[in-house]
Amino acid sequence: MNTVLVLNGPNLGRLGTRQPEVYGGTTHADLAEHLVETGRGMGLEVEVRQTDHEGEMIAWLHEAADTGAAVVLNAGAWTHYSYAVADAAALVSRYVEVHISNVHAREEFRSHSVLSAKASGIIIGCGVGGYDLALAHLAATGEASTAG
Repeated sequence: MNTVLVLNGPNLGRLGTRQPEVYGGTTHADLAEHLVETGRGMGLEVEVRQTDHEGEMIAWLHEAADTGAAVVLNAGAWTHYSYAVADAAALVSRYVEVHISNVHAREEFRSHSVLSAKASGIIIGCGVGGYDLALAHLAATGEASTAG
């Protein structure tokens, strides 16, 4: 089965309670369960992880690079300034950058991503449904790995 790591950065563990008017009411646990089930239906083995620690995110990206796993990456605030996360993501053979909200309609600093240039796709502003779109893209294009 094709392996996809869904990696979520800082504050995304607070989904459902953090600014629900921006991020919606779905909790991270509900999102994770949904994505595992949705991925299975697409022939993908999906593992969902969340961290508030930059070094842990970098280690997970290194793991994906070493195993050949595809990644759906919502790096949260690190998207806008973490060259360390960007450098680690660049090692991954296939990743889709996802943002729940429309970052271009928010504070100016959110409009710039240090991750976008190396991403195979970018999904912005589609709510948590953007993760489904990212999985569908990886499944349809054959960009999910055969690692596992």
